[in-house]
Amino acid sequence: MSDENSQSSQGSSGKTWLDKITQMLQGEPQNKEQLVEVIIDAEERDLIDPETKDMMKGVLGVSELKVRDIMIPRSQMITLDVEQTIAELLPVMVESSHSRFPVVCEDKDHVEGILLAKDLLPLILKNQEEHPPLRDYLRPAVVVPESKRVDTLLNEFRQQRYHMAIVIDEYGGVSGLVTIEDILEIIVGEIEDEHDEEEETQDIRQVAKHVYLVQALTPLEDFNQHFSTYFDTDEAGTIGGIILHAFGHMPSRGETIEIDGIQFKITNADSRRILQVQVTLPKSDDTSEDESTDN
Repeated sequence: MSDENSQSSQGSSGKTWLDKITQMLQGEPQNKEQLVEVIIDAEERDLIDPETKDMMKGVLGVSELKVRDIMIPRSQMITLDVEQTIAELLPVMVESSHSRFPVVCEDKDHVEGILLAKDLLPLILKNQEEHPPLRDYLRPAVVVPESKRVDTLLNEFRQQRYHMAIVIDEYGGVSGLVTIEDILEIIVGEIEDEHDEEEETQDIRQVAKHVYLVQALTPLEDFNQHFSTYFDTDEAGTIGGIILHAFGHMPSRGETIEIDGIQFKITNADSRRILQVQVTLPKSDDTSEDESTDN
């Protein structure tokens, strides 16, 4: 009887293992982790190219982010003053090379609307000396909270046909802006790093005894688990969001900041977001190192 139960148990275990492998090969994963494994396996078997793999992983990453994780912070917003003339604003618009601008009154907390550069082309072509007030060309500003999910916002961008939204904090103040391009860059932006696939696939990589390279979009829960930290997941969804909030501005490459005894150094960033950071742990803290070694 015990032998039969043992054999039955082994058979059941073997079947479960076989079913799992078969299920993954058939492209029917049951969770996101299995889906990522299927995507990586498909690339390794040359069923998809590395660029496609990166884009598919980027799509999955979008579903885990909130607007505050990818927004252009308030300090980096290029805005136009509604009281200025169009002639006065043209140099700023040309220099920035942007196609859309928040137009404000007094300060960035008072957004009057959004100006599309293309709406001014007829005036420029006519070369008129007198132009109508800037208010006549403003489009309504869409406002979203920092906590809004990025995938939900992307659907709204597509369905309602707008490309920019003003981001507000819990007190109603403007904390930044987000565009559809910001979201799409999460999906396709990693194509430029295709020659360094190992760094792409590892969110956290140890490079020295107490030093790690960490992708800014690493989920905060994963960061906390790896380093035994307690950063508030209600404050940000990624470690990059925590760092950005701590700086209070968009940091440049090489800038450092210490948070809860951990030093963060910006190793890669562009004008819109933090991409990668160097994490240096206190030398007395060997917990994470031991865990990393065990893994």
